[in-house]
Amino acid sequence: MKLEQVFSENQRFLWALGYRMTGSAADADDVCQETFIRLIQKPPRNTEDDLRPWLVRVAVNLSRDVLRRRRRQNYVGQWLPAPFETENNDADYLAAMDYEMNGDEAAAQNPSARYEMLESVSFAFLLALEVLTPTQRAVLLLRDVFDFNVAETAAALKMSEQNVKTTHHRARRAMRGYEEKRFVPKKTLVEKTGKVVGQLVNFLMNRDTEAAARLLAANVVSVSDGGGEFFAARVPVEGREKVAAFLGNLFRRGAELPARQTAVELNGVFGALTVRENAPEGYAPKIATLFQMNDEGLIERIYFQMASRKLKALFPAA
Repeated sequence: MKLEQVFSENQRFLWALGYRMTGSAADADDVCQETFIRLIQKPPRNTEDDLRPWLVRVAVNLSRDVLRRRRRQNYVGQWLPAPFETENNDADYLAAMDYEMNGDEAAAQNPSARYEMLESVSFAFLLALEVLTPTQRAVLLLRDVFDFNVAETAAALKMSEQNVKTTHHRARRAMRGYEEKRFVPKKTLVEKTGKVVGQLVNFLMNRDTEAAARLLAANVVSVSDGGGEFFAARVPVEGREKVAAFLGNLFRRGAELPARQTAVELNGVFGALTVRENAPEGYAPKIATLFQMNDEGLIERIYFQMASRKLKALFPAA
């Protein structure tokens, strides 16, 4: 076993799996690192066999521990995933899974996968996964995102094939709500969303909330995650008029705070990174905002991520 080769062949895949399991870039980093530490300290008996199933099993178990710890905690306000930049990371974390099993083509490139790689890191998809148990989540990801077959999934998770089938069926049934309103990110949509967001910001700056509301879908929802550190809406804000008024209030309160903003693609959608200079106590100094647009060209989801730990991948110098 050559550790450098094992690492280079599996690191991107394990990070991709860990991120989708936990919804956190920081946790995915920890899961990936701890998996390789365990490989060094307590390797499987036969290191000449394909190590991918063993590595997957360890990474999934570590990820399930993260999920269980998180769900035992009393999270303050709304929980959102940790965003990461996808525009320049496609080759590293989305498309380049280069997984081979029994001489087959890369599983991530198999057209039979139910969910595309970019869709499976969208906030819509990651939030939908929250209704699943950790085991259901692992089975669904391996089967429907990474395109493992039943036998491969059973071997990786040390489950019987029948148990895999049953768990997979229950997981898909729990995901029906997402399937009915499935959101599939498109690269062409990012630029269009950016133009609409530009118009939205212009209307809000001019305090024209009625015009701003016309750029929002009737069922628009705004969700804020302050991580218990900063001021944030504790419950989602729903509806065109309420969200427009909410955004208007945010702009009025933030007008006196100098800020730098950068447009960026986050988790497959148009996003903005905001850095506030000398933010008052209770106000987030760094914010990642994600905008999800519907087929009619209206904004239907706005996510504000302010929790410090979840922004480390976007503000590494902080």
